[in-house]
Amino acid sequence: MSMIPIRSAEFDGADCAPMAPGLAASLVQLLDSAQRSLDADRETAKASIARAWSLLRIEIDRTTVGAAQRSVPGALAGWQEHRVKAYVDTHLEDTIHIRDLAVVAQRSTAYFCRAFKRTFGETPHAFVIGRRLRRAVELMLTTDVALSEIAVTCGFTDQAHFCKVFRQHHGQSPAVWRRERRDIAPVTAATRGAGASWSPVRAASRTAS
Repeated sequence: MSMIPIRSAEFDGADCAPMAPGLAASLVQLLDSAQRSLDADRETAKASIARAWSLLRIEIDRTTVGAAQRSVPGALAGWQEHRVKAYVDTHLEDTIHIRDLAVVAQRSTAYFCRAFKRTFGETPHAFVIGRRLRRAVELMLTTDVALSEIAVTCGFTDQAHFCKVFRQHHGQSPAVWRRERRDIAPVTAATRGAGASWSPVRAASRTAS
């Protein structure tokens, strides 16, 4: 079985912030599943590794800080960048106003907008949408939560809004995207349902409805 190469360049400039415990557990269980399935079911093993890699890429994207961006005159300071990211990630299901982010960065709204664009290369609105989509992708890969619930949890108005934005960024609907990455193992009674009792490995093998 060919493994997915991990190039050291992928981690250049990565933050030293610890990985979220839930995500770390998901990665460990997916890789354990791949190891157990390696001889008996190579396709399931490959699928588990692919899902683990997708989650790892999400975490890298979430925590990577561009050193070059921080050196741009007028950009946000490192502490401001970290605070803004943390605020957005912990308030995804709420309405996030630019003035709220400016308060977090302790800057005026006008200054913040200019500095934000120089730091991240996009507007605060585009950045928030990107974070919401990353969180939605993570939930689609690791849980059985319905798309309608994922939409609200990630701050979209409803499922229709989520589907529209997702299609604009990924070129296909969330249902199709999810099914292509999880349609490996048959659905069993043990994998139905979602919430506190979900298991990353069982959830990852379920076909999305």
